[in-house]
Amino acid sequence: MATAVSDGGGEPDRYRAAQLGLSRMLVRDVRRLRRLIIPSRLRSSMPDWFSAVQAVVDQYAQTSAALGAEFYDAQRDAAGVTGLFTVPVADPPPEERTESSLRWATKDVWERESDVATPAQLEPLDVRLEQAEKKAELVVQKLVADTGRGTVLEAVRQDRRATAWARSAALGACAFCRMLSIRGAVYKGDTVDFRAHDGCHCMTIPVFAGQRFELSDNAKEWERLYREYAAPYSGDQLRRFRRAVAEHG
Repeated sequence: MATAVSDGGGEPDRYRAAQLGLSRMLVRDVRRLRRLIIPSRLRSSMPDWFSAVQAVVDQYAQTSAALGAEFYDAQRDAAGVTGLFTVPVADPPPEERTESSLRWATKDVWERESDVATPAQLEPLDVRLEQAEKKAELVVQKLVADTGRGTVLEAVRQDRRATAWARSAALGACAFCRMLSIRGAVYKGDTVDFRAHDGCHCMTIPVFAGQRFELSDNAKEWERLYREYAAPYSGDQLRRFRRAVAEHG
């Protein structure tokens, strides 16, 4: 008899809590590095901040990957899968990717001529720095979370006993993430990557041979909203689903 696996409850909820806790500690440590940015010496102090944030991202990404590997092993054991398999633990994001993300987050900090500046770039420096800090927190969270998600995803790709993976969206996730999560365990191919936005807390749930995937109660409600309010409207599903989520929870 096939065993059931879901995007919520038990081990998935514990794994989500662990990754959320990691994200909170990551943001705390990144905020502490704000002191390295000296407003009067932006061009000379910003590289030190980049390097410090890179080191923090590397540290937390390794932990996120380890959590992903532990979760995969636990799910594999719970499915009663036999045979040895070593989870391929993902590396921290490349330095150039982290730096590129941080440069995007801080692009409005630099002064520009008023005729070419965006409204955000015309704000006082302290406002620009505050907004940059918020963006930086979101991008580093994604970099770290992607390492855990990528570890589980690559394990599914390499493990012969894994049949698919499903997306698990957090309770407060955006409509886009909820819409992808209600598809269930339909993802497998090597060309399918995990699509995540900055600040995304969605997870990858592995499914193994002999298992059937069942949506959690939350995801079932999102599926109901999608079918009732969005599915019939080709090309406009996401907008309608977003409105349905806002109006009906």
